[in-house]
Amino acid sequence: MNPEHETLDLLEWPRLAEQVAAFASTAAGRSRTLVLPLAPALPDSQAWLAETGELLGLDGVLEGGLSFDGVVDIGPVLQRCAKGGIASGESLLELAQTLAAARRLRRQIDDAELRPRTSALVAQLRTLPELEQRLRFCLEDGGRVADRASPPLAGLRRQLQGVRAERRERLQELLRRYAPLLQDTVITTRSERPVLAVKAGAAAQLPGLVHDSSASGSTVFIEPQAVVGMGNRIRELEGQERELELAILQELSALVGEQAEPLTQLQEVLVQLDAALARARYGAWLGAVRPELVADPEAAFDLRDLRHPLLLWQQRRQGGQPVVPVSLNVSPALRVVAITGPNTGGKTVTLKSLGLAALMARAGLYLPCSGTPRLPWCGLVLADIGDEQSLQQNLSTFSGHIRRIARILDALAAPQEGASLVLLDEVGAGTDPQEGSALAAALLKHLADRARLTVATTHFGELKALKYGDPRFENASVGFDAETLAPTYRLQWGIPGRSNALAIARRLGLLEPVLQQAEAQLAPLAAGDVNQVIAGLEDERQRQQEAAEEAAALLARTELLHDELLLRWEQQQQQSVELQEQRRQQLERSIRDGQNEVRRIIRRLRQGRGPAVRSTAVLGETARQAGQRLRQLEQQHRPAPERREHRGWMPAVGERVRVLSLGKAGEVLALAADGRELTVRCGVMRLNLELSAIEGLQGEKPSPPPVPQVIVQTNGSQPGRGPAVRTARNTIDVRGLRVHEAEAIVEEHLRSAPGPVWVIHGIGTGKLKRGLRQWLSTVPYVERVTDADQGDGGPGCSVIHLS
Repeated sequence: MNPEHETLDLLEWPRLAEQVAAFASTAAGRSRTLVLPLAPALPDSQAWLAETGELLGLDGVLEGGLSFDGVVDIGPVLQRCAKGGIASGESLLELAQTLAAARRLRRQIDDAELRPRTSALVAQLRTLPELEQRLRFCLEDGGRVADRASPPLAGLRRQLQGVRAERRERLQELLRRYAPLLQDTVITTRSERPVLAVKAGAAAQLPGLVHDSSASGSTVFIEPQAVVGMGNRIRELEGQERELELAILQELSALVGEQAEPLTQLQEVLVQLDAALARARYGAWLGAVRPELVADPEAAFDLRDLRHPLLLWQQRRQGGQPVVPVSLNVSPALRVVAITGPNTGGKTVTLKSLGLAALMARAGLYLPCSGTPRLPWCGLVLADIGDEQSLQQNLSTFSGHIRRIARILDALAAPQEGASLVLLDEVGAGTDPQEGSALAAALLKHLADRARLTVATTHFGELKALKYGDPRFENASVGFDAETLAPTYRLQWGIPGRSNALAIARRLGLLEPVLQQAEAQLAPLAAGDVNQVIAGLEDERQRQQEAAEEAAALLARTELLHDELLLRWEQQQQQSVELQEQRRQQLERSIRDGQNEVRRIIRRLRQGRGPAVRSTAVLGETARQAGQRLRQLEQQHRPAPERREHRGWMPAVGERVRVLSLGKAGEVLALAADGRELTVRCGVMRLNLELSAIEGLQGEKPSPPPVPQVIVQTNGSQPGRGPAVRTARNTIDVRGLRVHEAEAIVEEHLRSAPGPVWVIHGIGTGKLKRGLRQWLSTVPYVERVTDADQGDGGPGCSVIHLS
């Protein structure tokens, strides 16, 4: 058995795949996610993770999420049509709906800057609007071939409808004529033929064909002879109708078969997008984060607060117990981690969580972790978990483990890409403890040389001591509360765990003499000393953890105090600024009041008469000097305007700027074509200035535009574009189409057009022209749309200029 496939079963990978498939939108997407393939190389995993992230972001911003409505699995119909078979009308109509849905998805996803990976995927799509238009034209809802698909078919159906109406009228007439002979006045059918329910005794009075009789024999169902010929005629016309419908379906199937290759590629891209969306929605439901995969196989494993995804599903969907997270931080130097501790403590869950995390990252799934999980890309994940005992194969528990481990060692010996991860549960168990311990130690040392990381659970005390003789080994344990006899499920690094068997037995009420005798027998063993050392280490670790928690609390209080002091300092600074502003404004008001008082004094002195002219002149000069001093004080206490550097600023017409030579503000009236000169109105003056002679009112310095480069084109067309001349290749005729049909055809031509495109839509009511132009205004790569020259169609033809 392949050890990699065996590992997937042991880690319950198929069950996780079923959970991911529940988020798929299409049947083909569910089939793909049920397999949940693993990427063969690191670039593939990174591409799948990019797809997951891009669709996760898009699904969150679109109202109602990214929809795959209309997308069906077109694989079977493609296989039939490619082999020359005839598909049903319903299947062909579903194919047309899938083409329209693919076009809608391409519009929603296509954004090379935001979504480069998925945009590259949808760029490969060929949605074949001509094929879709043909299918929709020939087929009605439900897949029935439309009358418009073929004039002979339309004529035949009109003839068939007339014969059916004539037969119906004839039957109604017979109902009225033979009413006394009938059991019921309702026309029924037997063998797809219309019959009348005639009383058994009167059957001879109504000529016709007997098709059936009632269970009691009192009623005979007769097709009147008068309509037998019409029925035969209807059967004949129906046969001709089926032949014409089959011919049309054969023609449509042939068209699909001709496009089998692009349609197969379209199907694959849609399935890939649906699978990526299922991964994204599953990750969002888990609250997972994107992992960082490292190319170096010797890189560290850094998984913080990792939760088992299957247990999370059980907790949320089935009301299970809360999932306790585990954190794993394995440095590049470590090769083996031995996890010890009591049973039911969470050792096996830790193994499976790590294995599933490596597989999920490889498959493009997000991980239920905190922060940013980092781990090397694991090309090989191997596990020996559970009991391999088999009575049919004559295998004991120990033999089963050994055979599985042998397959793991064979797989590690083969060349591989990326890191290798080995998970061993209860290594060396199922045999004599001394021999099992020796075998487990030798096996872990061998794996330290072969695998990037080996994580093993064990109860052997000898394995706990490997760390002290080899720096590539590390111990870890799962916590256990001896008072409550309950596991804490917390993974503790650096300290091996104890079995706690005697403590559990004493708590459960085992006789004390038995426990004392067990302790007496355990005392001479070296394991007892090891357990005492472990107990001392656990006590020391507990004290360190309490000290660390106290330090963290003190640090938190210190940060709060720092924030409070910083806030108070900012408030004081703000109050100081406000107080200075208030004092400045008060001083300005006092200066203005003094200036006004000086002006009043000067006016009174100038108006005065009498002999004291000399003393008046002296007082006036004094008042004038006082006014000048007040103005100087006002200039000194006026705050200097804040000057900022504004790069890239250019004045606009109507904007107010400062003329540097005058020190006054003015309004921009006009700008030169090259942007280096401008006309400014400053008061009653009109000034023609260079750009460097002005600045913004806030001190912005203008930046002159760059000198334009002149590109000389010999053919008068845009660089990289075709000639602006109407030809048969750049002309599209959409007259008679609906707006959405015309949009599809125009879009398909625009993607490959080297230059302007002429679209003939006619004049008519103008609805088609308005609809097209409204849609074209939203297309990012369309520069403008104009009417064609009079010789090219005038208002009945639009010219689309591409940017």
